[in-house]
Amino acid sequence: MDSPLGSPIHQERSDSGGSRPVWLTRSSIAAAAVVLAAVVLFSVLFWSAKIRGHGASSGSQSAAVHTGPAEMLRLKGMTAAVQARSIQAPLLAGQQVGTLTITKLIPSGTRVKQGDLLVEFDRQAQLRDFVDKQAQSDDENEKVIEEQAKEAAARAKDETEIKQAEDSLAKAKLEMEKVELLSRIDAEKAQEDLDEAQATLAQLKETFDLKRKAAQASIRILEIQRDRTRETMLHAQANSALMEIHAPIDGIVVLNTIWKQGNMGEVQEGDQVRPGVPFMQVVDPAIMEVHVPVNQEDLLGLKLGERAQVHLDAYSDLVFEGHLESIDPMGKTGDFSPKLRSFSATFSIKGHDPRLMPDLSAAVEVNPSAGDSDQSGGGSQ
Repeated sequence: MDSPLGSPIHQERSDSGGSRPVWLTRSSIAAAAVVLAAVVLFSVLFWSAKIRGHGASSGSQSAAVHTGPAEMLRLKGMTAAVQARSIQAPLLAGQQVGTLTITKLIPSGTRVKQGDLLVEFDRQAQLRDFVDKQAQSDDENEKVIEEQAKEAAARAKDETEIKQAEDSLAKAKLEMEKVELLSRIDAEKAQEDLDEAQATLAQLKETFDLKRKAAQASIRILEIQRDRTRETMLHAQANSALMEIHAPIDGIVVLNTIWKQGNMGEVQEGDQVRPGVPFMQVVDPAIMEVHVPVNQEDLLGLKLGERAQVHLDAYSDLVFEGHLESIDPMGKTGDFSPKLRSFSATFSIKGHDPRLMPDLSAAVEVNPSAGDSDQSGGGSQ
């Protein structure tokens, strides 16, 4: 018996000869229709929202809307003085000195004026060397004067001998003029006297020049020794003046941490410092800045002149206003990957406090989003 058309057992023939329930085919068509309607509705809503957003943005381009809190960039760095002079142990001329002993030292944090005494080193060695070389120089100068006097006496003696030889030659020539009146033996004797006088004069003139050159060489050797000793004496005198170091500018004294006597620390009176080691600074605290490293990812959000807040780790109650002054164009390769680089940025510090000193750890807080918002708001006005 045939069942009704709407009953579940009603079946439909397929092209393949099989049969499937009619209610399954109708449910599939209904589901497809619902999906299609949802897609059309979503497309209409999406394009409507896009058109409204475009109209709103075209109506006010300078306004910036922030739906969430601004992103804060926090950088760590060290404070530094814009104007600073490094003070180093003096390099002594003409000497190989291992260390210099500090006999007087101004305390760190002292405010000084240009020309004030900062540090004094032990100058006894230089003064002793100056006195010894001065005495040696005077002695060698006496030797030069004595040698010059001997040369003057020897020159006068040689000149006298040459004059006598010239007189003997002139006398021999006079004898030869009356040779016709002399006997043969006297004539030969007169000729021998003439030849001897000529040879003696020629020899004296030749040895005279050689003696002068030898004497001048001996004197010159003594003069070189004297000048060398005098130069060492002047070096010792100049080194003695270098034992006092005065402030090159007005500012505050800051002692550096150096390697001394087997450990790191600040120098004190009585310590020994190697020549050429910078152990002190004189800084002008009126103009300070902060140097911070910035990685390449954070660098994209920074702009020159951007405002920031500077916090000192040592003094939590101190907060200064800062501005981004410069960014080094050349970055340094990271420690873990050659593709990551960091750049050095400099922030100026506005304001002054006696506690604001160089080489203090500082944190710089930058809000790039807030900075862009301020600039956009200013443009709209």
